[in-house]
Amino acid sequence: MASLSDKMTAGVNYSAFSKATDLHKRLWFTLLAIIVFRLGTYIPFPGINPAVLKEFFSSNQGGLIGMFNAFTGGALSRMSIFALNIMPYISASIIIQLGASVIPSLMALKKEGEAGLRKMNQYTRSLTILITVVQSYFMALALERGGAVIMPNAHLFELSTIVSLLGGTMFVVWLGEQITARGVGNGTSILIMIGIVANIPTAMIRMLEDGRAGALSTVTILAVLAMIFAVIYVVVMFETAQRRIVIQYPKHQMGNRLMQGVSSHLPLKINPTGVMPPIFASALLALPVGIAQYFSQKGDSDFWNKTALLLTPGQWVYITIFAVLIVFFTFFYTGVQSNPKETAENLKRQGGFVAGIRPGENTAKYLDYVITRLTVLGAAYLTILCILPEFLIATFNVPFFLGGTTLLIVVSVILETVNQIQSHMFAYQYEGLIKKARMKGKI
Repeated sequence: MASLSDKMTAGVNYSAFSKATDLHKRLWFTLLAIIVFRLGTYIPFPGINPAVLKEFFSSNQGGLIGMFNAFTGGALSRMSIFALNIMPYISASIIIQLGASVIPSLMALKKEGEAGLRKMNQYTRSLTILITVVQSYFMALALERGGAVIMPNAHLFELSTIVSLLGGTMFVVWLGEQITARGVGNGTSILIMIGIVANIPTAMIRMLEDGRAGALSTVTILAVLAMIFAVIYVVVMFETAQRRIVIQYPKHQMGNRLMQGVSSHLPLKINPTGVMPPIFASALLALPVGIAQYFSQKGDSDFWNKTALLLTPGQWVYITIFAVLIVFFTFFYTGVQSNPKETAENLKRQGGFVAGIRPGENTAKYLDYVITRLTVLGAAYLTILCILPEFLIATFNVPFFLGGTTLLIVVSVILETVNQIQSHMFAYQYEGLIKKARMKGKI
């Protein structure tokens, strides 16, 4: 039997799209914000030698630098004011959310509702500023050591780099918040996705050129394309899959009439966390990798050289840590989003119950059991999806944009954005039905 949401999806009147003026405004705002974001990735901060910078990035297409250059849409390779993109904000969000689980003051703020959420957002922005300043300073030192700086005064270059990157990062954070509030979709995820999509044509051309030059065989290229379609299919299948728990509502008296009992369902997604675990894992793993690479470039210690080598994407140490972080953030983010005890209490107040399960504590235990099993499946899906391409990339030397993480982000964000557009369409159609019913009532 088709659910209510399935019926609504099947009955969407797309011809009404032309009349949904609010949705038009949101789409236009999102498009203009994306254009502004892409223009910003071409504005360089002062004091950089473009020739040296181009030579450096041409020899470092893969690895961690290549990954973050893909996330920023090439802004890192051009050393633009958006070179750090929104990654410092994501790192700050990780720290604040982890702190809200162990620090009593943050735990209290989390329970205060909207006011507490605003306060935590302020803490996240303040921590974003601190992280951006630190990362900008080390980036300036790395550029000075690499000979890419043409500004004679080193301290002036470091100051200008910090100011430029701090302003660019906070503008991107603000732009993402505006897309979430006034546009369509999650602003943070959309900006990351746009950065990845912007690099896909260049990476595809590079892969085809490698095939023409003999660096990649035709079989390898076809296998890579097949892998892309397979990953897209798996992502769509898992991101739309649900476990539906049937909720029963007993008969009840309404006036002089006895209303029959009805049944509904509680949808639980296999992967309720979306793309956040891989993004969080990449952002958190960047810290030790960046430290190891920074000290290894000095050449002062053989320890840092070996550490930097082991933490290179494709190495077993990097893959193991990446997998552990994905699993951890999948369980952590699921715990933040879902509260089985609260859900059970709400069902009990509404008179609903799960068939064969007593309301209250037993229902909470059952929901927790089901959510835990789904989280295990979701964590395994995310880990395999993000780790398996790492082995293929290391084996066949495929461009990094074909990694499971990047494809997961692109497909998931597109699905989420389409769902939000459909939600706006449903709301518009619902308002139209109410207006028609009122007009009929007046006649």
